Amino acid sequence: MLNTVFYDGPDATPLLIAHGLFGSARNWNVIAKRLSATRPVTVVDMRNHGASPWFDTHTYPEMAEDLAGVMDQKMDVLGHSMGGKAAMMLALRRPELVQRLVVADIAPVAYSHSQMGPLDAMRAVDLSVVDDRADAIAQMDGLSEPLIQFLLQSLDIKNKRWKLNLDVLAAQMDKIVGFPDVVGSFDGPTLFLSGATSDYVQHSHRDRIKELFPQSYFAKLSGAGHWLHAEKPRKFEASVAAFCSV
Repeated sequence: MLNTVFYDGPDATPLLIAHGLFGSARNWNVIAKRLSATRPVTVVDMRNHGASPWFDTHTYPEMAEDLAGVMDQKMDVLGHSMGGKAAMMLALRRPELVQRLVVADIAPVAYSHSQMGPLDAMRAVDLSVVDDRADAIAQMDGLSEPLIQFLLQSLDIKNKRWKLNLDVLAAQMDKIVGFPDVVGSFDGPTLFLSGATSDYVQHSHRDRIKELFPQSYFAKLSGAGHWLHAEKPRKFEASVAAFCSV
């Protein structure tokens, strides 16, 4: 079962949060705590991330079943990027478990880009000589400072290991940036919340989105890119809270 972090809240439809690639539950602790003012919130470490188990595969049907495994009632579900694809797959395969769905800056399509750059940078770090964050940063040339700081949240310096199954994530990258062929639809309310400066959710994706999620709505956060929840956390929280309170 996935590692979970629970934030207690008033009696209302609980919220489940699934993070994106290279992330973890800890990335969402501030947002989750604020959202728990109106409902219980559970945040997971996805498979091959954080404190959750490592597996030899990393597919969206498997990630959807992982999410289902931590749900004991119908919940609202929020997923960002990879977690958004997993949340969509959950809603399509197990609609009885999902009340409302919030998909943060991702579409149910295959992308042509790869995330091998950050992954290769992490694999290239010689952990045997890393005694503090500065030692790791010195070995991660070519990445932006914000990206490095984000990735370092998954570095266990004491035990000299990444809390990410880097080899499996590399081997499964085509599945991570892709999206399986699926049939059927999820008829519950679905919000596709995107960063205004991001190109992950394009107008050309809307026909496919509407086919799979007929009750879908679209909104953009001004001044935000793909990492909209980190760049505009207050606007992001307000959008999620408003949608889930309808």
